[in-house]
Amino acid sequence: MAKLKKTVTFALLGLGTVGAGVAELLEKNRQLIEGRVGASLVLKAALVRDVKKARSGVPSSVILTTDPDVILRDPDIDIVVEVMGGFEPARDYILRAIDARKQVVTANKAVLAKHWDEVFKRANDRDVDVYMEASVGGGIPCVQAINDGLAANRIERLSAIINGTTNYILTGMAAHGKSFEKALKDAQAKGYAEADPSFDIDGMDACHKLAILSSISFDQRVKVEDILLQGIRGITKQDIDIARLEMGCVVKHVALARVRGKDDALEVQVVPALLPLDHPLAGVDGVNNGILVKGDAVGEVLFSGRGAGKMPTASAVISDIIFVARNVHVGVAGRVPAIPYEEAKAPGRRIVPVDEIENRFFVRVTVADQPGVLAAIAKVLADQSISISSVAQNEKEKGNTVPVYISTYKATEKAMREAVEALERLPAVKPGTLVLRLEVPEA
Repeated sequence: MAKLKKTVTFALLGLGTVGAGVAELLEKNRQLIEGRVGASLVLKAALVRDVKKARSGVPSSVILTTDPDVILRDPDIDIVVEVMGGFEPARDYILRAIDARKQVVTANKAVLAKHWDEVFKRANDRDVDVYMEASVGGGIPCVQAINDGLAANRIERLSAIINGTTNYILTGMAAHGKSFEKALKDAQAKGYAEADPSFDIDGMDACHKLAILSSISFDQRVKVEDILLQGIRGITKQDIDIARLEMGCVVKHVALARVRGKDDALEVQVVPALLPLDHPLAGVDGVNNGILVKGDAVGEVLFSGRGAGKMPTASAVISDIIFVARNVHVGVAGRVPAIPYEEAKAPGRRIVPVDEIENRFFVRVTVADQPGVLAAIAKVLADQSISISSVAQNEKEKGNTVPVYISTYKATEKAMREAVEALERLPAVKPGTLVLRLEVPEA
């Protein structure tokens, strides 16, 4: 038996909200954590922007430095924990840590989504562990659960609410009657949204997370550019009310990956969608996240909980540290890749191009209140082979315009895009047509 390493040493790249949470949680639950590792766990150093800044909850023994080489070149540091965020220099530090044959834990969804191949190829070449539970879902243990707990399953479908900002905004509109602008301001005031919320409300944050979850779930690389992306701008309180009244649905911003039955191809999208009230994700509200996975053996499994925040994310980071520290402790770190599938043996499904993705749609068209408009709309849709399921017309708005809500049967994204372009060329149709996806069974 290999000689056991009695003390495992790690360092933090970043000591902001999450990094400080890691230090605090380790001290709070040290006895429990070290008992699960089987060895002493020492936080030796942390990379910071300002070494003079006062920090509570961080032991005085921790070396604070602005020089990454103090950590990356220290032979005593076994694990590098990256919690600084952003693309650079985080990517560079992760790769340098791997080159130094240090084990890596990261919460960086952006780097993983964009540089997945580079990171994991280098880690496998250097026999280094890379763990990433906190990159998706905050404190929800979904990455390990899918990667290991559901490893016997062929994953057929993944549906998720994985951005707390958009979920908080939509919940505020639906449950509290707020406008989009008021719900956004509330999210910013409570720290759930940045001063510039574009990354969240335009969907890129969820897109990065879906790229990671899909790459794990379907045993093949899914890139950000493979994903159909639409944010929540343009959705109104009226849209949400009509969705509930006419369709019996809630509006959620959903990350969706599914294997098509007809050709075993993979569709991936991050879009605002209507979910039936009895859908498992329909009740995931506020800043909470939910990940619904369907496996061929287990059926549907739902993971839900706090998708962000200091201590939930720290919980996920320390979970990874425990996994990696155990491997260091017994001398097997890097011998079993954290991402177990081999590209050569992966299914190699075709990823459906965005234009070919098939959805049902819920469309809001704002029109002048005049005869013949509905017939003209129906003709435009028919010209694109889009069949109408139902039509609802709401009361007049200011200026004698009327919002018309149309649900459709399945059509391609290309057909719907071209239909919207044609609709907005009609004299009676006003700009700003809204397209949502409809996640309900066809009759």
